[in-house]
Amino acid sequence: MDFNLKKLTSDAGVFFTRAVQFTEEKLGSAEKTELDAHLENLIARADCTKNWTEKIFRQTEVLLQPNPIDHTGARIEEFFYEKLDKKIPSRTTNGELLGQYMLDAAKDFGPGTPYGSTLITVGEYQSRLGGAEREFLQTSAINFLTPLRNFLEGDWRTISKERRLLENRRLDLDICKARVKKAKQAEAKAAAEPDFQETRPRNYVLSASASAAEQELRVAQTEFDRQAEVTRLLLEGISSTHVNHLRCLHEFVEAQATYYAQCHQYMQELQKELSSANSDTYPNSFASNANPSTSATCPSPVSSATLPGVSPPCLASSSTPGIAQEPSGPLKIPDVQQPSTGHRKAKVLYDYDAHDTSELSLLADELITVYTVPGMDPDWLVGERGNQKGKVPVTYLELLS
Repeated sequence: MDFNLKKLTSDAGVFFTRAVQFTEEKLGSAEKTELDAHLENLIARADCTKNWTEKIFRQTEVLLQPNPIDHTGARIEEFFYEKLDKKIPSRTTNGELLGQYMLDAAKDFGPGTPYGSTLITVGEYQSRLGGAEREFLQTSAINFLTPLRNFLEGDWRTISKERRLLENRRLDLDICKARVKKAKQAEAKAAAEPDFQETRPRNYVLSASASAAEQELRVAQTEFDRQAEVTRLLLEGISSTHVNHLRCLHEFVEAQATYYAQCHQYMQELQKELSSANSDTYPNSFASNANPSTSATCPSPVSSATLPGVSPPCLASSSTPGIAQEPSGPLKIPDVQQPSTGHRKAKVLYDYDAHDTSELSLLADELITVYTVPGMDPDWLVGERGNQKGKVPVTYLELLS
């Protein structure tokens, strides 16, 4: 008990002395030993690395788990599983949950109905999207978040501990420097007094005190230099930390690219299935009176388009002059001329990239002029936008009246 009390008293005295030295340095009444420029640069670089790593880590967590409530709950769950030394179970993503809801709803609405069958199709793809998201989250957590967390909770804590110890060693060194300075000043003042023979005993004590202070200074300087070297070696390790984080960053980008490519593929497949299902469920027509004076019931040419509720028109078997006949060769788009009647405006529903020079690229929500010509595939129309002309798929259009 006595030993602990003495140690506690000694530690309290050291703490108080350091506090006084620190306060005097802030007030400018005490000298402060400056670190060498190389060590100062390493400290500044380490602080910068820590601050930005922490910000990137937190924001990546928000990106992967955008809901703050879910984010907090997930971290608490991870904490308990880590303490129990058990593997964290795979959590269901929002996409997988939405897909399951759609599949369950389709059972109640009837899988044979148009709405029910569409819910099944969309639900299955939502589940695939959710599965791809879950795989992306797991890969990102292992390859990117974990190394950043290990640095913040491991390496940086060690660096911070050694830096605090270095600061204490510096304070002790400056305290010893101040003591030596005061002892020498007192010794010089006593030596300058006229009655030097009478004050010889006191001068001897002052000289011994100065020698003891110098010895403490040498010990403090040695401990400070040793701690500065340890801290420098740890701070120089920040360079290898950057190399490791660079590799992790590449792996994170690779995981993102894979995830978004899967999502894009799934959505393209879903659009094709929905377009095919819509064309089967809602047959549409695109017809116009090419020649009102003709006696044909329905003029040619005709084509299907996306107008639900309109029945396909009948084909006229008329030899009336003015009605174009089936061409014998392949259709050449540059030679096609817009008819004076039978064309109409159409709104583009989705972006479309032309596969060859005969097709016209489309941008969602733009308006173009479309019409059909004899010999064309019924799933295609001729579209014009200014001086540009080419084939366009009808499933990407909404015909306007």
